[in-house]
Amino acid sequence: MSDFLDVTTSLTARRWVGPTDDLIRQAEALAQHTGLPVALCQTLARRGVTAGEAERFLDPKLKDLLPDPLTLKDMGKAAERFLVALKAQQRIAVFADYDVDGGTSAALLLTWLRDMGHQATLYIPDRIDEGYGPNEPAMAALAQDHDLIVCVDCGTLSHAPIAAAKGADVIVLDHHLGGETLPECVAVVNPNRQDESGDLAHLCAASVVFLMLVEVNRLMRAEGQKGPNLMAALDLVALATVADVAPLIGVNRALVRQGLKVMAGRHRIGLRALADVARMDTAPTSYSLGFLLGPRINAGGRIGAADLGARLLATQDPNEAQALAERLDQLNTERREIENAVREAALAQAEARGLDGPLVWAAGEGWHPGVVGIVASRLKESSNRPAIVIGFDGDEGKGSGRSISGVDLGASIQKLAAEGLLVKGGGHKMAAGLTVMRDKLEPAMERLSELLAKQGAGDGGPADLKLDGMLMPGAATIDLITRLEAAGPFGAAAPAPRFAFPSCAIHFARRIGESHLKISFSDGLGPRLEAICFGAYDGALGPALEAHGGARFHLAGRLEINTWGGRQSVQLRLEDAARA
Repeated sequence: MSDFLDVTTSLTARRWVGPTDDLIRQAEALAQHTGLPVALCQTLARRGVTAGEAERFLDPKLKDLLPDPLTLKDMGKAAERFLVALKAQQRIAVFADYDVDGGTSAALLLTWLRDMGHQATLYIPDRIDEGYGPNEPAMAALAQDHDLIVCVDCGTLSHAPIAAAKGADVIVLDHHLGGETLPECVAVVNPNRQDESGDLAHLCAASVVFLMLVEVNRLMRAEGQKGPNLMAALDLVALATVADVAPLIGVNRALVRQGLKVMAGRHRIGLRALADVARMDTAPTSYSLGFLLGPRINAGGRIGAADLGARLLATQDPNEAQALAERLDQLNTERREIENAVREAALAQAEARGLDGPLVWAAGEGWHPGVVGIVASRLKESSNRPAIVIGFDGDEGKGSGRSISGVDLGASIQKLAAEGLLVKGGGHKMAAGLTVMRDKLEPAMERLSELLAKQGAGDGGPADLKLDGMLMPGAATIDLITRLEAAGPFGAAAPAPRFAFPSCAIHFARRIGESHLKISFSDGLGPRLEAICFGAYDGALGPALEAHGGARFHLAGRLEINTWGGRQSVQLRLEDAARA
């Protein structure tokens, strides 16, 4: 594969890779058959969309893509038991994980039940005191006062805690990797059970909960009853899908696309309050879900009270929503400060150990367990390697990991737990959690490196920058960006189109804040474009462009519409540059 624009080492030390000759031919054929812009066709070709599929791909319909809930094992049992509890006015508890997927899953159930006139109990474990998932004391206590416990975004590996829920029935609605055996309970609905086909493995837990409610509504219709409007709940499903970094393929695209439309209506009091404190002044996008709303909801589970996010999403009280949103915003600011300190220490340790192996890892005393996952993500991004970050409290360490495409981290972590190197561990392909004793740390990380190396981790250098093609500044219009957005939503497994602007002159460059850069550029023939580069001064990119000295640069990034003062303009989200 040749270097795009002959860029072998950019200012961020990456090689630029453009579309293959075959992809270029496919894009040109798509443009001829459909009349769509070539830039859009380049994006469609990369996603494997043919001319006959283009129209449906650009307008995904939930009615065409939503699977029959009963294709998931145990779904019928779960829906029937849930409906029995509602009819008999039994006491229901919802046990949820403390992240966005868990919080939205809980809110889906709580609001659905409330619409049916039924109040349920919410229980979310404390990250530090209780850790992830059901635990025996909590489940035993809930079982004393409830007839049904629904575990969402957790529970698949919780054999002993579920067994401790004596006297209550338990339903698990989850998506984390299952083990060889399942806990004994009424139902374990999970597209990542070992006996599932894997066709729906990309669903997050909130989507599994949504599908169960679809089936419950169907059962009610068969009896002449009407359930709550589930389309109004898609804002929660969209938020969970994006924030949990679920791949935006198949039905996930339709769920997020429709969910964004629902969210734009600002009907959910909690999300409206959160959007306001996050200063979201435009229609929601997958970016705002993943980088503005998601981190704030997660902040409660990371460093504050674990149930803040779920309570915000489920509340009907505007005053409570405002107070919760402000508290989460404050916690998110505190989380950033804690994260920065851990990130600096972890990066220094990882660099000293070496970033060229199959695994990058770091461990430290007192590192807050609420931020180790975010720091692992930063290490993964900077090294293009799976990364593990562990915080120790005495002899026990709790850690989190993030993986790269094509390397199944969750399965490797499960194998380590089965081999006795971890106290416990699990997750899915791209993310995992673990608990390890200090005396097992080095052998566990060594073994994990071996397992990941077998999957190809460590084979490459810094990640190549993949480009969809070339554009001239004059072709970058609001109309083109609007057309490109039809190929979205963009996110995990569906990156936004990225283009190179060749041989451009920098007309002005200005540092913004501590590490950001704003520039204006053109090719000398067409109009000038503005670009923003976040974190430019964290590396060589910012200093080089600010001190351009009249030199020309190839510029690469993603196009977006910038709205300011009621006016719209084209802006490049600059990601990389190379001397022309």
